[in-house]
Amino acid sequence: MRMIGLIGGMSFESSAVYYRLINEAVRAELGGLASAEVVMRSVNFAEIVSYQKAGRWDLAEKALGDAAAALERAGAECVLICTNTMHLIADAVAARVNVPLIHIVDETAAAIKAAGFKRPLLLATRYTMEHGFYTDRMTSLGLQPMVPAADDRQTVHNVIFDELCCGSVKDQSREAYLAIIDKAKAEGADCVILGCTEICLLLNPDDLVVPGFDSTTIHCQSAVGFSLNEIELREIA
Repeated sequence: MRMIGLIGGMSFESSAVYYRLINEAVRAELGGLASAEVVMRSVNFAEIVSYQKAGRWDLAEKALGDAAAALERAGAECVLICTNTMHLIADAVAARVNVPLIHIVDETAAAIKAAGFKRPLLLATRYTMEHGFYTDRMTSLGLQPMVPAADDRQTVHNVIFDELCCGSVKDQSREAYLAIIDKAKAEGADCVILGCTEICLLLNPDDLVVPGFDSTTIHCQSAVGFSLNEIELREIA
């Protein structure tokens, strides 16, 4: 079993989901009392958010790059950034280590394509929906991603930061998300990406009007596949 390195804390709510899903998957594969070999470096989310708001992605690169390097020194044989938004700086983080970085966009795109879909709606933070790093990468991988209208993007973003990252799950927010998905379906979306690692706390991807792809679950499955030597990773572009 290869050791999995997790850069967590963004938020710790979703990092806890990562830890649970990875260990559940290993136990399902190996049985008995088996659990994953994991090392985590959990950062201060408030500090990272301050960099995001200030547009200081260079400082975020240093913080997460340092975390990745620390994980490698601790024995990690792969690294995961346990958040979609911070994949904006994934290439810079990957350059700080000599082990593979398992890229959440690549793995999610592969799952969507394998299932035969092409036009996913992306629900995520404004940074993820608007900066282009996510949709551009998915386009380069053969998909046609779409994002909600501006007002709906702000709603999705606010629910993530003001509620889900604080451990608050509200029915009214779930209804707002479902309404946004309904609009996207009418506009041609054939599936939806839960493109923030906290959205799985709010929505069940199996209970939507179009097929849902939970990026958190997909990311964890890829890490376990690598750890158990079941898959080879796609190279980061």
